[in-house]
Amino acid sequence: MSTELFSLRGRTALVTGARTGIGRAVALGLATAGADLVLLGHNDDLDEVTAEARALGSTVRQVVADLTDTERARELLEPVVAEHEIDVLVNNAGTIHREPAADVDYADWRRVLGINTDSVFALSQLVGSGMVDRGHGRIINIASLLSFQGGVGVPAYAASKHAVAGLTKSLANEWGPHGVRVNAIAPGYIATDNTSALRADPTREAEIRSRIPAGHWGAPDDLAGAAVFLASDAANYVNGHVLVVDGGWMSR
Repeated sequence: MSTELFSLRGRTALVTGARTGIGRAVALGLATAGADLVLLGHNDDLDEVTAEARALGSTVRQVVADLTDTERARELLEPVVAEHEIDVLVNNAGTIHREPAADVDYADWRRVLGINTDSVFALSQLVGSGMVDRGHGRIINIASLLSFQGGVGVPAYAASKHAVAGLTKSLANEWGPHGVRVNAIAPGYIATDNTSALRADPTREAEIRSRIPAGHWGAPDDLAGAAVFLASDAANYVNGHVLVVDGGWMSR
C-alpha cells in the first residue's frame, strides 16, 4: 500500500483548540503528513505550535477566537474560510465542568454546551458548505468515551459529547453524497488539562488505569495517527464513524 494514501500535501486543515493537548498533537500530525494549517485558539499564545508546524514545512495562519461566543467566532472565521480553501476541519476545542448534577449552575451548563456542541455545528456549517460545493472535504470531530457512557459529575460534558456523536452521523448522512466525509475520534483517558483532576486523585487514577488493557493513560500524540487517517484518502469510504482510541477501555 502506497504511503501516498496518507499524504495531505496540498491540503489545508483548520484545527480548533490547537494550542495544547490533543489539538496541538493533531495539528502537528497533519503538518507531518504535509498539510498547511489554520490554527484557532482562544488566546494569542499559538506561537509555539506555529513554530513547530512551520519547522515541518507547513504554512500556518493563526486565528484567535473565543468559542464561548459562537456567533463572534464564526464572524472572525468567515473571511479566513473565504480566503483559504479548507479541506479538513478538526473540531477539537472543548471544555469540562465537574460538579454533581444537582449543583450545576445553568451558566456552566450553557458554557460547556456552547463550546463543545454549538461551536462544532457552527464551524461545520461554515466550512462544510464550501466542502459540499467543491465536492470534497473531511470533518473530524473530537468526541469522547462519554459519547457512549454517562460518567459521574460531568452531566454537561456527557450531554455535549453524546451530541457530537449524533451530529457527526447526521452530517455524514447529509454531506456524504457530496464527497464530504464526517467522522469523529473518541479519545479514551488522555493526559491533558481536562483530566488533570482525575490524575491528581490517587484512588480514581488507579481505578481508571486498572481498567485500561494497555495499562497506562494515553498521550495526546496517540490521537495524531487516527486524525491523519481520517483526513486522508485512506479513509475515502469511512463516513459517520466514531473511532475509539482508548487503549482498550471500551473492550472491558
